[in-house]
Amino acid sequence: MTIVIGSVLLLLALFGAPLFSIIAASAMLGFYGSDIDLSVMAIEFFRIAEMPVLLAIPLFTFAGYVLSESNAPARLVRLTRSLLGWMPGGLAMMSLAACALFTAFTGASGVTIVAIGALLYPALLHDGYRENFGLGLVTTSGSLGLLFAPALPLILYAVVAQQLGIAGSVTVDAMFLAGILPGMLMLVLLTAWSLWSSRHLPIHRFSRSEALSAVREAGWEIPLPLVVLGGVYSGYFAISEAAAVTALYVLIVEVFIHREISLKRLPQVMRESMVLVGGILVILGVSLASTNYLIDEGIPNRLFDWVRGMVSDRLTFLILLNIFLLILGTMLDIFSALVLMIPLLMPMAIGYGVDPVHLGIIFLANMQIGYFTPPVGMNLFIASYRFKKPIMQLYRATLPWFLILLVALMIITYWPGLSLWLVGSY
Repeated sequence: MTIVIGSVLLLLALFGAPLFSIIAASAMLGFYGSDIDLSVMAIEFFRIAEMPVLLAIPLFTFAGYVLSESNAPARLVRLTRSLLGWMPGGLAMMSLAACALFTAFTGASGVTIVAIGALLYPALLHDGYRENFGLGLVTTSGSLGLLFAPALPLILYAVVAQQLGIAGSVTVDAMFLAGILPGMLMLVLLTAWSLWSSRHLPIHRFSRSEALSAVREAGWEIPLPLVVLGGVYSGYFAISEAAAVTALYVLIVEVFIHREISLKRLPQVMRESMVLVGGILVILGVSLASTNYLIDEGIPNRLFDWVRGMVSDRLTFLILLNIFLLILGTMLDIFSALVLMIPLLMPMAIGYGVDPVHLGIIFLANMQIGYFTPPVGMNLFIASYRFKKPIMQLYRATLPWFLILLVALMIITYWPGLSLWLVGSY
């Protein structure tokens, strides 16, 4: 009977049933089969309400939505273009930096493609960049910021890892620090490719007046990363406090100073941002219940023993892990992948001697690349729809960027110190 119900749930998932309902049903099925009262599901939901760090998720999400609905993307593009546009490949460098920064605050690569890509793609074509280069850059850089604070996946990974009780070193602060150097490596490699590809383009003169004007225009947004990162790393703010300050700061700047979001429109922006948060929290709640069942039944240990019987060394395990995660990244959104797979993967990774913080960076780097991995990476279809280009053209346009980031992924995977040095655990 259990096999039949499990098969039905799998078919429902394949036909597009909501993910949280499949996870909840499978957890309830497991608890019922083990004669455990199903009230444990409600207890798990109550547990997530007791996590202080979880306050950061709705607050950072709200701040990101407010930024994306205002003219902040246009100001950010103008600022970086005026400061870097005079360099060879400066506009491309500016595009990568702007997209990474915006994705770090919104936590959603698709939003970056729609909000900033719409500004950058025409600008790249106007400055003489090839069409496929512009498409590849915008589609790829849409997910670059997922390794930079305060990206929501970094926070969510720390929350899930802490609930497992086997990764005491995984804190939100540690994840923020661990993502800096791997994220910079990706940006540097893509910047180098951009400079080489645009070496034939003419150089624009630097305009001091334009730069000063752009700085004045974006003067309220410029301090935002300093407020978040400086407050957290100086110890002045806890993560939840930094999120509250960020949300309040963005609200005041965009609603009351720039007046780009009216008070009448603000509730709609709140609603849209909280719909995303609600989805994350529901999936997280039922996944914690499912995780507890898996741990009680010893499934992660049995899975590790099975894998250990086929894979004897750490190197091979990491190769197979990267292949699996790249495929997973094309099929699941990053939030669902985190809460579903980390409870299974972390015990195995620790068994092979992989630091849990390093595992988190490997996981997120793979998910980041999976967003535009052919044939079904989500960003490929978002960019195809947004710019009205055939999907096959997007495949060709993103291929060089994909290969470069694969090189970065290999370095991140097999050089743990890159992720752990700033954390102080290497």
